[in-house]
Amino acid sequence: MSLPVVGLGAGPAFRLNPSTVNLAALAAHPGADDDVARDEDFWGDVARAFTVDRSMINLNNGGVSPAPATVQEAMKRHLDFSNSTPASVALWEILEPRRESVRRTLARHWDVSADEIAFTRNASESLQICQFGLDLEPGDEVLATDQDYPRMLSTFSQRARREGIVLRTISIPVPCEDDAEIVRRYEQAITPRTRLILVCHMINLTGQILPVRRVVAMARRHDIPVIVDGAHAFAHFPFTLRELDCDYYGTSLHKWLFAPHGTGLLYVRADRIKGLWPLMAADETLDADIRKFEEIGTHPAANTLAIAEALTFHQSIGDHRKAARLRYLRDLWAVRLTEYSDRVRLHTSLRGNFACGIATVQIQGIDSGDLAVRLRRRHGIVVSPIHHEQFEGIRVSPSVYTTLEEIDRFATAMETAIRDGLG
Repeated sequence: MSLPVVGLGAGPAFRLNPSTVNLAALAAHPGADDDVARDEDFWGDVARAFTVDRSMINLNNGGVSPAPATVQEAMKRHLDFSNSTPASVALWEILEPRRESVRRTLARHWDVSADEIAFTRNASESLQICQFGLDLEPGDEVLATDQDYPRMLSTFSQRARREGIVLRTISIPVPCEDDAEIVRRYEQAITPRTRLILVCHMINLTGQILPVRRVVAMARRHDIPVIVDGAHAFAHFPFTLRELDCDYYGTSLHKWLFAPHGTGLLYVRADRIKGLWPLMAADETLDADIRKFEEIGTHPAANTLAIAEALTFHQSIGDHRKAARLRYLRDLWAVRLTEYSDRVRLHTSLRGNFACGIATVQIQGIDSGDLAVRLRRRHGIVVSPIHHEQFEGIRVSPSVYTTLEEIDRFATAMETAIRDGLG
């Protein structure tokens, strides 16, 4: 099966001034989500909002995404102002108070209170606030999977070395199309000493979406709080924090929300804020205030304020239309390659809501690290090599600015590798 080759035009078309991109028109675009997912005129307008260099194909947007030009310009505008006026005025009297408006807007979109959202620099910082901030005793157990993000596992491992807590991990199927089995494996691993559970909303290795709400409900029956790693899920597919009903949620905003690099978010349920210590010391008067997690000393306001532009851009596309487009792009290359050769093994489900725009694929007989290098050097295609005890592959994560022509070039390069090897 071959893909239709559709581009957006040549050269300067990708460098249009963002003022030519009508966000209101995008938001008002009619049509069902699946129909819009295939509307190349719509996604051509979306793509022109970015300033990406088309001499390379970025299929590693699960790492860090570029921001649209409007976000870059907003950040520059705030930075310029910060450097034109004394910091005691620009930062602390004018810009810093504006964070509250951004906080309220984000909270409204994800249906929680603004007093439950803190701004951080990334998902790791958000999650480590929770992982280090909860009191644990020697012998207390924390439960995770062996597919959790390595830095988060290292965080618990350091507490184990330093404080004598116990990290227990479970394995889950790859891929898994049975939510009940996921919940069962977590529950089966709970012991009388289990004090905390870490669960990925979307696993970074494969893009597998886990049934967070069901895990949280199960854990609550055992009176165990749950930290949710939402690094790859937030603004990737539709959900609200309220519907997850979790205790803690940490995420980066520079992935799928397209906010400035070095922006993140921490959600803490209101009744859990007081019992969670911040990473950096805060005054006792802030014990029950979500803003205690932002007490990190002097910091730029520009990064946080430009999040507002990223959210506006995200809302113009629409949560459901974004997810539909990402699944459409994924299926174009994934179905094509699995039909091309029985040596192609997908480690990500293409069914229903078990995954979205991220998928991991392996060509049996070819080392995935070598394949990633070949794609980069010979074809200018950037992917992320994955090596795990259970599996290996390359993680492929297009974005809303990715064109069908770029997907076609990737699939063709993979077919060449399957047919001719890496040489």
